[in-house]
Amino acid sequence: MLAGLSPARRRLVVAVLALVTAAVVAVGVLLATGGTDAEGPGPQARPGPVLLVPGYGGGTTSLRALADRLQQAGRDATVVPLPGDGRGDLGEAAAALDDAARAALARTGEESVDVVGYSAGGVIARLWVADGGAGVARRVVTLGSPHHGTGLADLAGRIAPESCPEGCRQLASDSPVLARLNAGDETPDGVGWVSVWTTLDRTVTPPDSARLDGALNLAVQEVCADSRVGHGQLPGDPLVQAIVLEQLGPEDPVALGTADCARLGG
Repeated sequence: MLAGLSPARRRLVVAVLALVTAAVVAVGVLLATGGTDAEGPGPQARPGPVLLVPGYGGGTTSLRALADRLQQAGRDATVVPLPGDGRGDLGEAAAALDDAARAALARTGEESVDVVGYSAGGVIARLWVADGGAGVARRVVTLGSPHHGTGLADLAGRIAPESCPEGCRQLASDSPVLARLNAGDETPDGVGWVSVWTTLDRTVTPPDSARLDGALNLAVQEVCADSRVGHGQLPGDPLVQAIVLEQLGPEDPVALGTADCARLGG
């Protein structure tokens, strides 16, 4: 067919065919990978930097040991400072997490971040995901987080409201913040969700307030039945640290049981 065309027309036809072929290949790649929407979730197979979010009050000391353990394992790990005294609006804390995520991606050149939220930090991580963080979140691991509120905040709001600032009120079981997060899908698609908690928690009450529908829910005592770790010891406990490292690996989150206790150092 091309032999009967002039050289100029022949070059034009070849160029058009090349463009059509490239377009067909591109469409095939998009269909095979589910698209490349920049707002979609980060790639699950490639771990990026880890951001650790403190709990109510904003103290970072309890997360330093976990950050060190992650760094020893070769991960880029940063503890995110919360605005003010860490007792204010959890939405502002989520904005600080967003800033930290953008900075980590710019610094490392990676496409996604992992987040570990301790106590109220897990709620902050969920707020961040709900408000746009899903575009860069690969995995979210929460440690003893009051996803459905805690009786301590309920009690403080009733008998000593002057000692229960905004962040405290937002952790009450009937708070509008938690109602929004828990309405419908508690674990939006595209992010790997893991909730680790202890049955001996006396700060998040009841302890299974930490459960998230659609997440891998893992009580420490389901791995090592004799673990005595409490709420305050979660980030620094060697067994919990090993569990976190396991769940932040390149593979999908994996259920653990008593057969894994010795392997994880429990």
